[in-house]
Amino acid sequence: MAELAMNTLGQSYNDTNDTHKFAFDLGEFVGDLSVDEDNASDDISLEGLQQELEECKNDDVVANILSKGTKLRDYTKGVENNLRQVELDSIQDYIKESDNLVSLHDQIRDCDLILSQMETLLGGFQDEIGSISSDIKILQEKSMDMGLKLKNRKVAESKLAKFVEDIIVPPRMIDIIVDGEVNDEYMRTLEILSKKLKFVEADSLVKTSNALKDVQPELEKLRQKAVSKVFEFIVQKLYALRKPKTNIQILQQSVLLKYRYLMSFLKEHGKEIYNEVRAAYIDTMNKVLSAQFLAYIQALEKLQLDIATSSDLIGVEARGTSLFSRGREPLKNRSAVFALGDRLNILKEIDEPALIPHIAEASSRKYPYEVLFRSLHKLLMDSASSEYLFCGDFFGEESIFGEIFAGPLLVIDEHFNTVLSNCFDAIGLMLMICIIHRHQVIMSRRRIPCLDSYLDKVNISLWPRFKMVFDMHLNSLRNANVKSLWEDDVHPHYVMRRYAEFTASLIHLNVEYGDGQLELNMERLRMAVDDLLVKLAKTFTKPKLQTVFLINNYDMTIAVLKEASEGGKIQMHFEELLKNNTAVFVEELLLEHFSNLIKFVKNRASEDSSAGSEKPITVAEVEPLVKDFASRWKAAIELMHKDVITSFSNFLCGMDILRAAMTQLLLYYTRLSDCIKKIAGGSALNKDLVSISSIMYEIRKYSRTF
Repeated sequence: MAELAMNTLGQSYNDTNDTHKFAFDLGEFVGDLSVDEDNASDDISLEGLQQELEECKNDDVVANILSKGTKLRDYTKGVENNLRQVELDSIQDYIKESDNLVSLHDQIRDCDLILSQMETLLGGFQDEIGSISSDIKILQEKSMDMGLKLKNRKVAESKLAKFVEDIIVPPRMIDIIVDGEVNDEYMRTLEILSKKLKFVEADSLVKTSNALKDVQPELEKLRQKAVSKVFEFIVQKLYALRKPKTNIQILQQSVLLKYRYLMSFLKEHGKEIYNEVRAAYIDTMNKVLSAQFLAYIQALEKLQLDIATSSDLIGVEARGTSLFSRGREPLKNRSAVFALGDRLNILKEIDEPALIPHIAEASSRKYPYEVLFRSLHKLLMDSASSEYLFCGDFFGEESIFGEIFAGPLLVIDEHFNTVLSNCFDAIGLMLMICIIHRHQVIMSRRRIPCLDSYLDKVNISLWPRFKMVFDMHLNSLRNANVKSLWEDDVHPHYVMRRYAEFTASLIHLNVEYGDGQLELNMERLRMAVDDLLVKLAKTFTKPKLQTVFLINNYDMTIAVLKEASEGGKIQMHFEELLKNNTAVFVEELLLEHFSNLIKFVKNRASEDSSAGSEKPITVAEVEPLVKDFASRWKAAIELMHKDVITSFSNFLCGMDILRAAMTQLLLYYTRLSDCIKKIAGGSALNKDLVSISSIMYEIRKYSRTF
């Protein structure tokens, strides 16, 4: 207590020093404490007093004591007296409430007695509940045991029921298989029999059962009877395929596919019989389809129109090739040897139905071989697609297709090889290549690969034959007899027209196929025809006629190439040749009518007057040229006009050439006029000069009338 008081005093002292609120002398206050009054004070240490005073300086009680100057011992005695008084008051309160406390004690004792009785009662309940819990646990164990037994019995019952159902042979099933007709009900019964046969074979436990010993002989008899009956039924249906004029696809789709399960049953439970049925179907379809395709090919051969023979080549003389045989064939068919024409329509009709021979024969129509080729392969694709899908559905195997179509494909191969060895129609061969390419796309779109190898083989056969015929055309140009081919006519030569039509046809067909080797071969053909054309031109004695001949042929070739399609590099080559030869012809034409004028302009007018030539141009030298031009320039232009009209078969080309010639003449005359202006005394010739506007008027006049 004294220590607390000291702490409080120290804190109050510090507060006094800090705040200057309390004015008393701590040393004087402490100095009043007598050592004699409390012997225990000898043991009190004042160490840390300052720290405690610092801690108590903010305490309100200590601060109040210090501010009033109350002595600590007096204050302590006052506190003890207060405590003693409070204790006495409390004792008096207890004495007053003694009766209530006694009553409370009695009540607590009664409650304790009642709680003791309840404890005894609850203890009994607890014992009874423990007994009931053990009984419930026993019942639960019994229930779980009974549930497990019930579950096992149900499993056993279901397995036994399934076993009985799978192994038993109902009398109704026996009656249907033995005596019933083959129909939908019969096939459903076969499915049940198949399940029973599989069940017996698959489960090893079943094989050891006594029930199987009784049932297995009956199942085997039923299997044999079902296999025999199915075999007879299928063979009977196959015989219907051999009847003449039978629509095989309808019979397959509407009849045989309904009984596809019969083949599955034979495949699983009668492998030998299945192989016999399979072999019978293959043999039947092979013979039927082979006969049908052979008859169709023979009918198509009557409709074939021969387009080209081995002598129908670009560089062969027209007058010397089988004159008598040509007389029997229409002229329009001869033009089809080199020109594509309407033959291109076959590619637009690629998906059309195959030709019906007797209808086409009744109309007395003949067709190029590519039409028959498309029709034959269209029928082949449709038949093969139908058969391929049917084999997959009916037999469950697609490999059977190859055995069935071995015969029909052999018939088609023999026919095609015979035709191909005698085919000299390059356009027709290229059309067939395009047809095969289209057919490959169609089969790929159908996602049916059964004819992939055959179509590839046909394509591989066509290209060498086309190359051989193409080389025949190429060699006919290289080895052509120029003397026999030459005609005294500057108009387009028939060999060049053949070449133009032939090249335009191949370029048009190759757009879709895009064969680079063919482009190289056509370049070789172009070089050969260039050489031959130059040789033919040189047979003309006059250079002007040679140039006219070349221009007419180049112009015709360009026109044909443009009409068919874009000629590409070949067309550009001939356009360049046409441009060069046109320039040559213009110079030759002008020299023919204005030779003196042109020579003067080229030789004398081109000299630089400022350089001071040794022989300057005089009026006397120029005057004859001016008067000669003024006297006959209109007549000369008229003669040029007539010359162009008679020389060039293409009016548009002739108009371009005449316009170029007149433009060049105007340039020459303009240079002459400029030269006269520089001559001393040249103004005296102005009266004889023809005005440029007059020449331009004549040029426009002929441009309009040509």
